[in-house]
Amino acid sequence: MGVGRMPRFPVFGAVLWLSFAFAHTWAQTPATPASPPPHLSKQTRMDLIRIFTSELVYIRTSFPMGKTGLTLKNGVVSPSGAELQQDLAIWGPAVKAGDQARISAVAVKDDRIRFEINGGPVKKKKWYEHLQIAGAGGVAQVTPSDENANPRGSFVDLLFDHYVPEMDAQQLKKLLWPVFDFNSKTALDAYLETVPPKVQEAIKSHKVLVGMNREMVTYSKGRPPKKVREKDGDTEYEEWIYGEPPQDVEFVRMVGDEVVRVETMKVDGTKTVRTAKEVDLSVQPSVAKAAPQERPASAPTLRRPGEESPDERQGATPTTPLPTPGPDVPPPHWAGTA
Repeated sequence: MGVGRMPRFPVFGAVLWLSFAFAHTWAQTPATPASPPPHLSKQTRMDLIRIFTSELVYIRTSFPMGKTGLTLKNGVVSPSGAELQQDLAIWGPAVKAGDQARISAVAVKDDRIRFEINGGPVKKKKWYEHLQIAGAGGVAQVTPSDENANPRGSFVDLLFDHYVPEMDAQQLKKLLWPVFDFNSKTALDAYLETVPPKVQEAIKSHKVLVGMNREMVTYSKGRPPKKVREKDGDTEYEEWIYGEPPQDVEFVRMVGDEVVRVETMKVDGTKTVRTAKEVDLSVQPSVAKAAPQERPASAPTLRRPGEESPDERQGATPTTPLPTPGPDVPPPHWAGTA
């Protein structure tokens, strides 16, 4: 080995050791956590309210009437499934999938944004309904309104963690996609997004599948020109008839809200009958008969004041009968009697 020539292996080992020590130190350094998004600014809040108020949208899921409404968080809608069907059976639907609705109010709260549709769950007075005219006969309202009229709208709360973050209109529309469709051109486009792929193809080709519900059949074939109600043993059904000779005639049998039989009569006399279920919907109509919920105090009824419902009478102690007219009250006078 010549004079002044350094050995290679010790130098290479030192470089390798330094590289390993640096990599080890870098791996042990904790990653800097991402800073949380800023809170929604006052200007953005005003812009979002202005953009979305009075916006027309197509509905992607049914909304029940009443003050419960829907909640949406991380793309999950609540209530859903059987619980949603139960609310729809008790309160009635404000809108259904495929319907067009108008966002009537937008409110930004601590950790949520509330979107009311079709007037919301609470009846609000117009400004002119507060006007009154005073005269000799007293005070009269300019535009009388029915205080007992039930509101027909609903709402959805878009929930966030801790607070509402800064976002633009397009980001907010993506978050609302499970309930609102801002891009559909027609009600059919919006409705097709809410049904299984097999049902989508059937509706596009105007075909009825065994297992469809009434709404699907209506979107596929339109409203039936003729309906016939029949009874097969203890089962009541409705026959929807499409077409008439000399064209093909299709008989769609509905039991409840489900297609159970499709019979087609061709022009050449060929007859085809389908009864096997071709599509299985995840939510069955029978779930609407779940445990009853408390009805609102303002719910319409045919009972007289003070009269108990049949459910209240069962298992209850004998109640005091309704008061009978006193001796000073004349008996009712029926037409045609002396």
